[in-house]
Amino acid sequence: MKTTVQLFIATVFMSMLMVACAEAPEGQKVEAEDAVSVESTEASDDAMVYMVDTDASVINWVGSKPGGEHMGTVKVSTGELLVENDELVGGNFVLDMNSIANKDLAGTDKQAKLEGHLKTGDFFEVETYPTATFAITSVEPATDNPDANYNLTGNLTMKGVTKSVTVPAKVEITENGVMASTPKFTINRTEWGVNFKSGLLGAPKDEAIHDEIGLQIDLKSAPQTANM
Repeated sequence: MKTTVQLFIATVFMSMLMVACAEAPEGQKVEAEDAVSVESTEASDDAMVYMVDTDASVINWVGSKPGGEHMGTVKVSTGELLVENDELVGGNFVLDMNSIANKDLAGTDKQAKLEGHLKTGDFFEVETYPTATFAITSVEPATDNPDANYNLTGNLTMKGVTKSVTVPAKVEITENGVMASTPKFTINRTEWGVNFKSGLLGAPKDEAIHDEIGLQIDLKSAPQTANM
């Protein structure tokens, strides 16, 4: 009996592990931590404000499950990047969660169905939480990543939940403005209460959606700058 119970437990554990690991989106896994106090992260009065060009900026996403994946975009509705002494020192941006769009099913009935489902309470509940935000709380040089020159730590808020995450980013500051882009990275959606068909929360293996969401951020500022 003991051997049977042990075998059953091992089988359940391995099944959960396979669901957690199968076909995760590409990118560096980013861990969520407790939110950081924003009060201690204010830039100085000498910082320059570069307003984000919302038409040229976008968030790319990937969601996956065994056997396939979907990908798309979310629009940036507003944002700013703060620069001091030719270095990025802070910033924030707001995502329009009503703009969630799918690309791989473009032009089909399934596209509209998927986009509508992502906006419901199963996922991002956009009627209640129409925006998500990312506020940079610290900026550190990145020395061990060929795809990034900064590590940006910030508070990511979705569905009313705020967690601190640190993501690598490549930032370029020129006379034409600021460009900030990240390599692909992943976050665990359940940390923000997006639990639909999570394998680790009980969804059958063949129906589970991976807990990791793949993200890639592209921000571009408008050329003009102004003092805070």
